[in-house]
Amino acid sequence: MITLKLKPKKEESLLRFHPWVFSGAIQHINGKPEEGDIVEVQDNKGNFLALGHYQVGSIAVRVVSFEKENINANFWKKKIEQAYLLRKELGLAESETNNTYRLVHGEGDNLPGLIVDVYDDTAVMQAHSVGMHATREQLAKSIVEVIPRVKNVYYKSETTLPYYAPIEKKDMYLIGGQSDSFKAIENGLQFEVDWLKGQKTGFFVDQRDNRSLLEKYAKGKNVLNMFCYTGGFSVYALRGGANLVHSVDSSAIAIELTNKNIAKNFPATDKHQAFAEDAFKFFSEKRSEYDLIILDPPAFAKHRDAVRNALKGYRRLNAKAFQQIKPNGIVFTFSCSQVISKDQFRLAVFSAAAEAKRNVCILHQLSQPADHPINIYHPEGEYLKGLVLFVE
Repeated sequence: MITLKLKPKKEESLLRFHPWVFSGAIQHINGKPEEGDIVEVQDNKGNFLALGHYQVGSIAVRVVSFEKENINANFWKKKIEQAYLLRKELGLAESETNNTYRLVHGEGDNLPGLIVDVYDDTAVMQAHSVGMHATREQLAKSIVEVIPRVKNVYYKSETTLPYYAPIEKKDMYLIGGQSDSFKAIENGLQFEVDWLKGQKTGFFVDQRDNRSLLEKYAKGKNVLNMFCYTGGFSVYALRGGANLVHSVDSSAIAIELTNKNIAKNFPATDKHQAFAEDAFKFFSEKRSEYDLIILDPPAFAKHRDAVRNALKGYRRLNAKAFQQIKPNGIVFTFSCSQVISKDQFRLAVFSAAAEAKRNVCILHQLSQPADHPINIYHPEGEYLKGLVLFVE
């Protein structure tokens, strides 16, 4: 096996079980690894530290095991079994009111570079590393062996794999294939999922708990769901008894999906209207008619170089909401940018409140749900940040 020897004292993060090895920590590579190969990581004295997938870039190795063991089909199956056991403990797998959950959340499930979402009988898999791409067939087989309900595995990694990797990137069914779309059931509500053409795996599973919280605040309110995508928050708001719900997204396709999901759950409602429009343009044209606003934008920063501009964007967006919302209104505001910390996001929202000259207090501090676990040794996995704010 190819081995990587680290520079002196660079083993400390691995001794704390952090699952990444950075390229700058490597002193010598014994052999010529191909991207995606399993390599052994050693300290400067040659002592074993970990096994992981080699890759080109600042993160040189993603650790899959801190034990010296065979990385084979049985290894991957045990990993999937452990992930599935957690979802069963959470009451998500095999639930009658929920058939949609995240089965694998990368480092949170000790499977760095892998995401798997389950929609009833179909698992949608995304690889973010060449190593997981090379293992896709074994992983797909393990999923259908471990989860009795899953009959299809769709591989959707064309846009998530490293663009420079010399591999064929093609979305396709690895197992099965008869399901091209499905109605996800979440807390008894129905949503159409398009894993073939939709964003991510087709649905934002990570906002399940936060949508449920919003439902409790929606009764009798005029609600604005900004960056609505498939209208998840809008559907929950209507079930919560909202007086009016406006859904806004710059994508006409997203608005079409939102309208479909509203019709599936509330076919006779006249309380919902959707707009395919830019968020800031919409804010500039609308009067202050909302007393509950949801801000759930796409990631403003996908790498550290974009953090400064992202924080300006969060400040500007939240300031618009604070200026628009009625007195004694509520704002649900989120950041899904992994490189933005909780403190940075909170400071941006604080600055927005000061700019809008509104008195604001925090009611809830939100994060990702339990099926998106955070490895305690990998705090970078805490990507979703949210605040529920009361605006006087």
